[in-house]
Amino acid sequence: MSVFANLVEQLAQLLEPLFHASAAAAAIVLFTAFVRLLVHPLSRAAARGQKARTELQPKIAELRKKHGKNPERLQRAVLDLHAEEKVSPLAGCLPGLFQLPAFFLLYHLFSNPTIGGEANQLLGHELLSAPLGHRWADALADGGAFGAAGLVYVGLFGLVAAVAVFNYRRTKRMMAAGAPVPVADGGQVPGMGAMRKVMPFMSFFTLITVAVVPLAAALYVVTSTTWSAVERAALYR
Repeated sequence: MSVFANLVEQLAQLLEPLFHASAAAAAIVLFTAFVRLLVHPLSRAAARGQKARTELQPKIAELRKKHGKNPERLQRAVLDLHAEEKVSPLAGCLPGLFQLPAFFLLYHLFSNPTIGGEANQLLGHELLSAPLGHRWADALADGGAFGAAGLVYVGLFGLVAAVAVFNYRRTKRMMAAGAPVPVADGGQVPGMGAMRKVMPFMSFFTLITVAVVPLAAALYVVTSTTWSAVERAALYR
């Protein structure tokens, strides 16, 4: 963990001539984008897996009509089809799981007050007038929502809201064009109806995250969320 903290600190020193007191904040944004770029091949693999599974849906629908009264035979036929087409049913899930350690590491780095038993130096820097170690509640207590620090959060909330609206519209379009998610016995995944209703609104939950975590972690969340929105729009267009 301290190794990554040192890397971000060194990057901040390089950016200081350009960003001055906000160099550490700029370093967090660039470091997060760099890590997302490193795991981008996994996102591309997930997109290919999703596309491959989508292309199999007509054949799976035919198998469901043929073996709908025999769930065990239907399940074997679907698995055989995936094997024949060399498509893993988990092809779109595993790459995302592999990204989780990197995301957890970055979030921990930008939200933990201590690193390696010492104070986290990153949280001692500022973004404009807002300390990276403070939260929105601190900004409200020091000048209010439209004070110097409060305006930083207003900008972040505006960006997150714009990304959330973009994701909402995109998710609604995809769900309107897509078919219900099937399971091997020809039924539907339990709870999928409720999930489909909630899914378009999930991006708005990021607003809550940004409001309660330290500003350094909020910058990570905003950068990563924005990257994900642009990346998914490009890969799943």
